Amino acid sequence: VQLQAFGGGLVQAGGSLRLSCTASGRTFSNYVMGWFRQAPGKEREFVAGITWSGSSALYADSVKGRLTISRDNAKNTLYLQMNSLKPEDTAVYYCAARPGSYYYTGPSEYDYWGQGTQVTVSS
Repeated sequence: VQLQAFGGGLVQAGGSLRLSCTASGRTFSNYVMGWFRQAPGKEREFVAGITWSGSSALYADSVKGRLTISRDNAKNTLYLQMNSLKPEDTAVYYCAARPGSYYYTGPSEYDYWGQGTQVTVSS
């Protein structure tokens, strides 16, 4: 499956952004999806994951209550609604996919990756 993430940009602290990730090449609903991020000099970290049906999601503690992952299988698209953004949310955000029925938090568990989209939050 090929993934393409977009929607990043520059936003002030407290603002909002919505990231999207479109999938092509395979049946989107066969894949668990995740969002990860990587800040300069840091390792790639899990942000959120969602099951194939969208009925269950998992969030990193640092983003709970502010970021919301969702998916539209009819549109082959994954979303990340980002509210109340903080400067520490600044990173390149990646979408990722893995076949199966449950999400994992380790980057190595995911087989397919989008190219990343930059999110910069100014203070």
